[in-house]
Amino acid sequence: MVAKETKQTRPGWDEYFLNIVEAVGKRSTCLRGKPGCVIARDNVLLSTGYAGAPRGAAQCDEVGCLIKEVKHSDGHVSIHCKRTVHAEVNAILQAAKNGIGIDGGTLYCGMCPCRDCAMVIVNSGIKRVIVKDDYHESTESKDLFVGAGVELVILQNK
Repeated sequence: MVAKETKQTRPGWDEYFLNIVEAVGKRSTCLRGKPGCVIARDNVLLSTGYAGAPRGAAQCDEVGCLIKEVKHSDGHVSIHCKRTVHAEVNAILQAAKNGIGIDGGTLYCGMCPCRDCAMVIVNSGIKRVIVKDDYHESTESKDLFVGAGVELVILQNK
């Protein structure tokens, strides 16, 4: 006689891919966080990326961050590390390098992408962006996504 098994509780697809984002981010060499990114379409993982300097270049965890001040049009100043390529761009580049089409896909990341990443995401053909947390400088990214018809879902608003 075969015992009846209890149905397991499985994560939904968005939760599943965000869990993978965390694992991918552990490879990041960024000292300011461990950002990771995955791209999927039709619930199939297509590409991953994490923050790090370009191949062959010194990494932040080896030589420190390359911090630059950025003065914005409204007068406020923010600081950013300019040594690393962001996780979102690295995931898109990895797909391109391997000949993997991501048009119509969903991009998952831990935080709402910056404006530069948002522009690359829009031009790559990604149609959905799912993020765990908002980013304090995300207004321009959100506007870009709305204008381009890219759905943005922010699961938490820290």
